[in-house]
Amino acid sequence: MLRVVVGNNTNREQVLVDENSTLREVLEDNEVDFSTGVMHLDGAPIQPGDLNKTFVDLGYAGTEGRVYLINVVKTNNA
Repeated sequence: MLRVVVGNNTNREQVLVDENSTLREVLEDNEVDFSTGVMHLDGAPIQPGDLNKTFVDLGYAGTEGRVYLINVVKTNNA
């Protein structure tokens, strides 16, 4: 199990997930709209196709600590 901090710029939640879950499953289960910004995994932008990879596929097998899966929405102030 992994402790994942999932959310966006303003709203984040820590959840426990199976490391064999895909990033997409975690985002959908936690109602994070990943179409509105750039997704980051531990501060690095997610590449095309990575949403369908598991945490194990991305090198998080057996890791401890927190993993950050954050949607960064950039807005322009008028």
